[in-house]
Amino acid sequence: MTNQDIAFHVIAHIHNDYTGKFGIPRQSRLVPAMPSTIIFTPTYRNPDALRGLEEFSHLWLLWEFSENLRDKWSATVRPPRLGSNVRKGVFATRSPFRPNPLGLSVVKLEKIEWETTQGSVLHITGADLMDGTPLFDIKPYLPHIDAIPQAQGGFATEFKDYGLQVECAEDLLALVPKAKRTVLLQILAQDPRPGYEQDEEKIYGFSYAEFNVRFQVIKNKIIVREIAPK
Repeated sequence: MTNQDIAFHVIAHIHNDYTGKFGIPRQSRLVPAMPSTIIFTPTYRNPDALRGLEEFSHLWLLWEFSENLRDKWSATVRPPRLGSNVRKGVFATRSPFRPNPLGLSVVKLEKIEWETTQGSVLHITGADLMDGTPLFDIKPYLPHIDAIPQAQGGFATEFKDYGLQVECAEDLLALVPKAKRTVLLQILAQDPRPGYEQDEEKIYGFSYAEFNVRFQVIKNKIIVREIAPK
């Protein structure tokens, strides 16, 4: 095996209510209420591999942009939060369109369910991964090493407090199970539209759990127009 033929092994898959690419937050922890489970592949269902993990509150996930696999790559990309009309170097962004389709996310570890029919299962919140995404590795988050409060965030800091007001009629929201409503509102507040879309007349949509959600954005307010079962 040469340096150009490095083998990765899928150790687990994540499962949640992000059933489509649209609606997934652009970074982890932007929708902190979203619950997910991590289920290991049979080869890695050894509880000894998780020994001590319960001592940590947060985890790093290394995963694959499995819905954005491409043979070619571009040296520059258009970050959505810059309106998709400004190019930045791919290594200065977290774009999914990379030479290697690898993602890195911090999530909160809520609990470990040690004995299930699928081995030990991790329950996490705050992930930005689509349902079924393969994981390559899991590492503990070390706050005394990984957190650098004085670090510079470049152009990304311009949008660190980004969020829109959400307007959703009570009868529409009532269609969603109570346990899933907070997550839906957090997803909407992050503006699921593609970054280049600014048409106030247009109706946009995305899938969440067992629902299709349609909305409109007018003057920095998201107005939910429809919530319907798939």
